[in-house]
Amino acid sequence: MPDIAEQLAHQGFCVVPDVVRSPQIEALKAVFRQTDLARAERNGQTYGARNLLSLAEVRAVTTLSAVTSCLLPILGEKFRAVRGIFFDKTAGANWPVLWHQDLSLAVRERLELAGWSNWSIKRGVAHVQPPPAILAQMVTMRLHLDDCPTENGALKVIPGSHRKGLVARTEIQAMAAGPTQIVKAKAGDAVFIRPLLLHASSAARTPDHRRVLHLEFAPADLLPAGVSWAEA
Repeated sequence: MPDIAEQLAHQGFCVVPDVVRSPQIEALKAVFRQTDLARAERNGQTYGARNLLSLAEVRAVTTLSAVTSCLLPILGEKFRAVRGIFFDKTAGANWPVLWHQDLSLAVRERLELAGWSNWSIKRGVAHVQPPPAILAQMVTMRLHLDDCPTENGALKVIPGSHRKGLVARTEIQAMAAGPTQIVKAKAGDAVFIRPLLLHASSAARTPDHRRVLHLEFAPADLLPAGVSWAEA
């Protein structure tokens, strides 16, 4: 087992192998084929879905001992899953993702708060960009349901970039010209990342499926009074 806390602190990401076994992977694939929850389709194929924490199969992943044992040293005993998203890349829905940080939270309703900005509605849910100090305390787990070698649109990261806080758009391309790393994964592996880590992905060169369950976790007391998670 890698030292997840240390790698997240210094590199901003960590790959943990074999977090989920094959039977649960197949069950999740079946759920994502069938669910109607905020689904996005192209050419008859589902390439994305939101608001997934209401699904029992997804909730079960968040409570697996293999998952909670990774997160306890980072988030403390009182933490919760706060958002679930599904991504896929197929021959019919295959796209590159530009360098970015994950800057939005899904919350129950809009409130006027100092430092909280860029409010929007996605699939009927309010989203907001909180202060960077909020994002810096969160962890995302990207659970791979398919093998993801370089040619299958693997995640690209700029190691350590999360330590710079909120990065201006004008600075991102200059940083991307420096050292980057491709994060390859096998089905069942989990990639833990800090939301402020700069990351991207290429279109898959041999698109079949690149299914990823994206789960966000946060300390239970992270949000200010009056703000509630949309899914927790």
